[in-house]
Order: sequence, then structure tokens, then C-alpha cells
Amino acid sequence: MIKKIKGTYDILPEESEKWQKIEDVMKNVARIFNFKEIRTPIFEASELFHRSVGQSSDIVKKETYDFKDRGNRSNTLRPEGTAPIVRAVIENKLYADASQPQKLYYYGPMFRYERPQKGRQRQFHQFGAEIIGSSSPLVDVEIINFAITYLQALNIKDIVIKVNSLGDKASKKQYLEVLSEYLEPNINKLCKDCQRRHKENPLRVLDCKVDQDNPVVLAAPKPLDYLSDSAKYHFDHVVLGLESLGLNFEIDKNLVRGLDYYTHTVFEIISESDKLGSQSTLVGGGRYNDLISDLDGPDTPAVGFAFGAERIILALENSAFFAEESEIHAYFINLDNVFENDALKIINDLRLGGLIIDYDFLNRSLKAQFKQADRVNARYYLIYGEKEASEHKINVKNAKTGEQETVNLDDLYQYLLSKFQNSNISKACEGCNGC
Repeated sequence: MIKKIKGTYDILPEESEKWQKIEDVMKNVARIFNFKEIRTPIFEASELFHRSVGQSSDIVKKETYDFKDRGNRSNTLRPEGTAPIVRAVIENKLYADASQPQKLYYYGPMFRYERPQKGRQRQFHQFGAEIIGSSSPLVDVEIINFAITYLQALNIKDIVIKVNSLGDKASKKQYLEVLSEYLEPNINKLCKDCQRRHKENPLRVLDCKVDQDNPVVLAAPKPLDYLSDSAKYHFDHVVLGLESLGLNFEIDKNLVRGLDYYTHTVFEIISESDKLGSQSTLVGGGRYNDLISDLDGPDTPAVGFAFGAERIILALENSAFFAEESEIHAYFINLDNVFENDALKIINDLRLGGLIIDYDFLNRSLKAQFKQADRVNARYYLIYGEKEASEHKINVKNAKTGEQETVNLDDLYQYLLSKFQNSNISKACEGCNGC
């Protein structure tokens, strides 16, 4: 038997409803913040990630899924979402659009070859957002507020924002020199990966999960102590913005991000829930003012974040958010031959009006049809046979109360719609022509 590849998983129908719910909330929050969706290919030229994420990063060195196509071109399944967005912005000249800054969001699968564990798979899903075209600290506040609003809409509590600044390009360069000098005499006290990282990019030592509590790392120089005046001004105003929104945040002087392109503000939103185990970071992001120019575009500032959808699902495990049972509007119970009594047309007309209708495909008995209607959690039974067809009527029975009425077929759609106008299930009809 062929089985799924390690690090991947099947999202079965019962679980997929949970995914649809968090995706719907994501889209609604994006709408109120006026973000537009952008969709990029699942694979890109390998050079894109080598140049953006960093040739020496763990993602590129250890985790990317690289392959050669039939034209002998080197391609990579996307390990993160920002670099493809930046490539699309440059290639399609979105930086020249009059409606600046660009506020974009994306959602889709990413791929990293790493050890599978709770909340972390080799194929995983990210929801991310980017604001491209403004260097204002207000934009940093906006992107963090967007992320927090999404978590609030999901009713995820016990979270805290951790924020720091790496400074501008000059500040970061100076800090890296100081950090490298500090680490050199202490390098043997760090893990093997950090002994390599400190030569390639010493900032990654501070992002190491193995050495995060190592006294050498905890006592390392802090980026905030090496900010230029303009970088300090920027960060101070990010903090003022977060304070004015009343958000629960703390300045974490040790916080860095593991990707090369970050400058200025970096942040993470941490869950204190024990459901996530060691994978407590729900979202991470920051500013990347130099990435677009580094990838041969114009000098354009930007900031963004990314959520791991799997971790969101874990954080919501057993919560009231998923407690509501899915329902359908009605189950059509046919007493005679469905091909001879206009049943299919009645069903289709109701569906075209936006109602969720199902019916029997297995030639079940009347009793078995009622049981199936209950399995799919139908709110109403539509009972239709030869007698009803001759009278151009149908029996409508409330599955919960047992109350039954005979309704003229011409009035059936409006009759059913009136029953659902004050019900959550009516949302399935929103936007259709019939409603």
C-alpha cells in the first residue's frame, strides 16, 4: 500500500472544516485592514531563496526541497512566503502602482525538510501579510496589529508580543562585528551548529533553539545598544504605537529572526498555552527594507509577518471556536423515482438559490433516508413523492421539533429562506443571486 510521505498529512473532511473556519476569519480580517490577496507559484528558481533567505541559513543549507527540471534548471519548493512576494512585486512592477503602499496577504503550503514534530511538518501552511512601499513606523504597528486582531478574532488568549530592533543596515553591520568579536573566545561553549553559524552569520547564534538558555548567548551584546539615531527614533515610535493601541507587548532584547533580510523591527507573538509544547511561537515577522533592492528591484521598504496554520489549529484544540457542529439546510427525502418526478430540478433550484441540500444516492429505504439526514445534520426534511408531485406541493418537516407543513413548490425557496434568516446557517447563502 502506498502511504503518504513522512512529514506530510491528510486533512480529512471532518478536519478540513476547521481549516476552512480559520481561513474565513483570515480573509475577513484582511478585508477590514484593506489587504489584497496575492498568489505565487509553489516553486521558484532556487536562486531566489539563496539570495533572500541567505546562502548560509539553515533553511537553504539543510531544509529546502531542491530539484532540477527537464531543462536542467534548478528549482525549489518555496520554504517561506516573503521572497516569492518580493519577486512578484519586482517582476510585475507593483512598486510603481499609484496606490502605495501595497498591502498584500497570501496563504498556502510551504516546504522544509526538517524533523517532523507537533505543530511542525515538512509540508506546512502559512498565512502571511506584507506592506510594501513605506518606511513609516506606523506600518510596523499596522502589521503587528493585523496579526493580533486575527488572533483575537479566533479568541486565542494568553498571548504576548515580543518586539526588538536590529537597526538599519549600518547599525546591523556594526552590531554584527561586535557580536562576532564577543563570540570568538566563547565559541567552544556553543553547539556545533553555532560554531559554524558564528562565522557565516553570528546573528543566527542568538536564534539557536539549542543554546537559547546558554549563559554565553544570554550575556551577548544586544542590538538595541547599537542603534543609530534614526533607527532608535523608528523603534521608539513603533513602541509608542503599540502602547497607544493598548497591546500586551514586551521588548525582548535577545529577539532576532533567523532570516538574513530583516532590519529594524522584528517581532514574535508567543502563546503561553501548553497545547503547543515547544512550538509556542504563533507568528513571526519584521521589517526588510533592503530585500527588494537586493533582488534587483528599486530601493523599497517593506514589513511583514507569517503564521503557521498548523500551530493555529493546535492552539484552538478543544476550543469553543470549533464547537459549533456543521449543518445543512435540508435533506430531500424522495418517496418515488427521482428521475420521473422533477425531484432533481427542485433540488437544483434550491441549490442555485444558495441553500445546502443533499439527497440519497444509494436507493435507501424511507427509514434509512431519515437516518442519513440526521447523520449530515439536516435542519429540515423535504418529503416528496407521487402524491406531492401531483399536487405541486412538498412536505417540509423540522428535524429538531418534528413540526411539519405542506408547502407549494413555487413558495418552497422563500419558505425555507425565511426559516434561516436569523440562523448562522444562513451565512452559507451570503452573496448568492437567490438571496
